[in-house]
Amino acid sequence: MTHEPRLTHALRVLINTTRVAALGTVGESGSPFVSMVPFAVDHATSTVVIHVSGLAVHTRNLQQTAQVSLLIAQPEVMGEPVHALPRVTLEGVASVLPPDSAAWVSGRVAYLARFPDAEPMTQLGDFRFVGIAVAGARQVAGFGAARSLDTADITSVLSPSAGTVAVAD
Repeated sequence: MTHEPRLTHALRVLINTTRVAALGTVGESGSPFVSMVPFAVDHATSTVVIHVSGLAVHTRNLQQTAQVSLLIAQPEVMGEPVHALPRVTLEGVASVLPPDSAAWVSGRVAYLARFPDAEPMTQLGDFRFVGIAVAGARQVAGFGAARSLDTADITSVLSPSAGTVAVAD
């Protein structure tokens, strides 16, 4: 039986149950730009996959500056405090996945498993799959529960979780 630390388990649940993220890119002038993107995790490659239009500002930005960040946060519950909402900021490098490459096929499968209704959009020539290789993260699991994760830590969360059956404190 494999035990998973409580914070790691909470992070895995957050990433696998939240479907949208705030994507931070850098504009041509060096100014930050944030937009909302649906995302999926390609467990086979331990990358985050987004499906974006070439017309979108964030797509142009990430093609010029590959460093991006993604903020994934638990949704707010009305009437509940918001300062301790579980969240994670992922830092990584984005790259457009070449159509019909192994990475594109794997990313497409992962994305459509999460968003089957997006299949018609994958046929549009303007849209492309982007893989984000996550290099680090900052997790806030609640008030007073925060930590930084390096590449190995976050990759283990993005990898398949087969065999993880118990949570350790």
